[in-house]
Amino acid sequence: MKTQEFLSAIEAVLFASGEPVSIDRLSLAFEAEPEKIEKLLSQLSENLEAQNRGVRLVRLENTYQMVSSEKYAEYIKKIFDIKRKTPLSSAALEVLAVVSYNQPVTKAFIEQVRGVDCSGVVTTLVEKGLIEERGRLELPGRPLLYGTTKNFLRCFSLSDLSDLPTLPTASPEVSDLGEQLPIVADDEPLTENE
Repeated sequence: MKTQEFLSAIEAVLFASGEPVSIDRLSLAFEAEPEKIEKLLSQLSENLEAQNRGVRLVRLENTYQMVSSEKYAEYIKKIFDIKRKTPLSSAALEVLAVVSYNQPVTKAFIEQVRGVDCSGVVTTLVEKGLIEERGRLELPGRPLLYGTTKNFLRCFSLSDLSDLPTLPTASPEVSDLGEQLPIVADDEPLTENE
């Protein structure tokens, strides 16, 4: 198959899929090495950008998806009569930050970091598809673990979690204080010398 045929075929597969497709699946479908598929995907992305097309190719971790170009969003909203969704609250953004930088995390961890109950916010973020359950922690009660989704990456225009901004480092006074304080589980009693 010639390069242009390959590009057209990959474009057709990604368009028809409507959701992210892994490089491994594309490699199997086209009976080609993953490295060749990645090179073709990169070329397809460049072609779409250079031709100022209405769609573009985005990478989401080890998957690729065809999406509409952001500059045509208003027309897409009009044609589908999409109502503007309510923006995320500051509490939801805080929870997303805690989850994205520390995942997988339990609801108890999120609440410990924020200092308030976040049951409602976690439920809302799961419903919006920004975070998802990632199994259970091997502790009594087996609490659920949460992590971000591909939808989170897409909404925040990230290829993967390494694209997140780096967190500022804590001042020496704060980190020194943290080393001096004992970490005690809620169900663990303090001894007298603590």
